[in-house]
Amino acid sequence: MTSFRIRDAAGLLGVSDDTVRRWIDQGALSATKDDAGRKVIDGRELAAFSREQADAAPDLLGVGSSARNKFVGLVTRVVSDPVMSQVEMQCGPHRVVSLMSTEAVQELGLEPGSVGVAVVKATTVIIETPGGAS
Repeated sequence: MTSFRIRDAAGLLGVSDDTVRRWIDQGALSATKDDAGRKVIDGRELAAFSREQADAAPDLLGVGSSARNKFVGLVTRVVSDPVMSQVEMQCGPHRVVSLMSTEAVQELGLEPGSVGVAVVKATTVIIETPGGAS
């Protein structure tokens, strides 16, 4: 059974330690104590809580889509040459980088400070685990 200390759970949820402690005090999350007497949260419960708390990305596109991975964010950088561009977005705590034609960048009006939605549809997603897990 995987369990997480409050600090680690907060990092995974993108909130402060105090917010996680408040959720525990309010009964939204339950915690037990580990062998050292520190509060820990069961990994399965944390995963379920994370899913419940996740906000769906606002539909800024106004179209139907089969893609489930949509990240609303702020364009932070655009690097272009005559043919291709690299567009960087900050979507919450996540940096998303896209390569596209410079023509598309111009048509979409992408520039630092503009809002966009990064839509990811991939048949291959690589998931890694921390150090040495097999």
